[in-house]
Amino acid sequence: MNDVPVQITDPALLPAHVLAREIAARRLSPVDVVDALLARIERFDPKLQSFVSVYGADARLAAEGADKAIRSGHAVGPLHGVPVALKDLVELEGRVTTGGSANWRERRSTLTATIAQRMIAQGMIVLGKTHTVEFAFGGWGTNQHMGTPWNPWDPVHARTPGGSSNGSGVAVAARLAPWAIGTDTGGSVRLPASFCGLTGLKVTIGRVSVHGVLPLSTSLDTPGPMARDVMDVALLYNVLQGPDPLDPNTRGILPVDPMPTLKRGVRGLRLARMPASERAGVDADILAAYDRSLATLAGLGADIVDVTLPFAFADFLSAQAILEAEAYFNDGALAEDAGALLDDAVRARVLGGRGVSAQAYLATKRRQVECKRQMAAGMAGIDALLTPSTAMPAIRLDEVDQAVMPSRFTRFGNFLDMCALSLPNGFTAAGLPLSLQICCQGYEEAMALRIGYALQQATDHHLRVPPMVA
Repeated sequence: MNDVPVQITDPALLPAHVLAREIAARRLSPVDVVDALLARIERFDPKLQSFVSVYGADARLAAEGADKAIRSGHAVGPLHGVPVALKDLVELEGRVTTGGSANWRERRSTLTATIAQRMIAQGMIVLGKTHTVEFAFGGWGTNQHMGTPWNPWDPVHARTPGGSSNGSGVAVAARLAPWAIGTDTGGSVRLPASFCGLTGLKVTIGRVSVHGVLPLSTSLDTPGPMARDVMDVALLYNVLQGPDPLDPNTRGILPVDPMPTLKRGVRGLRLARMPASERAGVDADILAAYDRSLATLAGLGADIVDVTLPFAFADFLSAQAILEAEAYFNDGALAEDAGALLDDAVRARVLGGRGVSAQAYLATKRRQVECKRQMAAGMAGIDALLTPSTAMPAIRLDEVDQAVMPSRFTRFGNFLDMCALSLPNGFTAAGLPLSLQICCQGYEEAMALRIGYALQQATDHHLRVPPMVA
């Protein structure tokens, strides 16, 4: 991290890596950072509704402790004193974890998630819990009973914040938290990153522990970082990743530090454009921004190549047997209770798993293995596949069709055990953010981050602040 001092005005406006640098150099106190963020939460969140719980008093106490430790030479790591927000699926012992469900408003956690333990062990300060779609089962970011966060890029009209990590997306975009944790089962980090103008990383299964994270689909769930830029995402990802004896999926998957390769650039990399047939039905502004991103990466020395895939991305929208069966296993009892206060759309999705037979589930698992083999063959010699993150910018809430999901470009990454980075790559004429997705084969997170970092060094889309919170 660069040691050049910055002119500090409002520390809440600084990205996490700059906060970490300034705190470590004792030019900025964690107390000032937490106070600034809490002041913004108090000012803006009554309308934004990104947080379901704010731990103001405890965050201030933690900041005071971090300040004393750092000034006395007892910093526990480079992120000591940097605040973070957690999606309300992440368990903290003694705290309420609702999973976005009004039925669980009083549900207190009896354990702390591994990822939360790792962040706290680094001296990071938990600001609070952010809203989520109920059970994390939805891509638009709506929540009928717990509330839908307001996308800060439109001060007049309520628009989709993206889901299911809707509160994390809004909180980071509005500078109420420097970064946050989301989870991604079919796009739930990348969709809010796209609609809210953020950078978000969908990791490979097993790269980050899910122990203590309320499950939707245990075969597909992946926690991941959401932040303003690639550097922040890489730093937080480094804290989160690594084997955990409490999560069997992480066994034998050793951490790979993305920092040594982050700044190597893209010269000589082979980056695939999506097949021309995938451009159909995509918003014109998104396609224009996508083409500009390809041209920028080509100008930085990457080889932009064509790829032939044996399937269309939309094919995976119907490959629901795994997700539906596992969601029904986890949340079916509540969905079956007619007296329970459930989001209508979420209840219907969960109940969709009731009819998934063992044969259908196992057949989809078999298809998953074959599709992964086909994708690996199609991607041979290619470092990444580039697509838009979504087919449209954030739409108005009154235009949402809950029967249609915005995950056309994201769902395949979960089904195929790939990793993917979404990052801002432009804006519509009305000022709504657009987004590029960088998809890599499983466990190639460092490559996705390297490509994203090179693009962000050549562009400034990630630096814009939503107008209603500027």
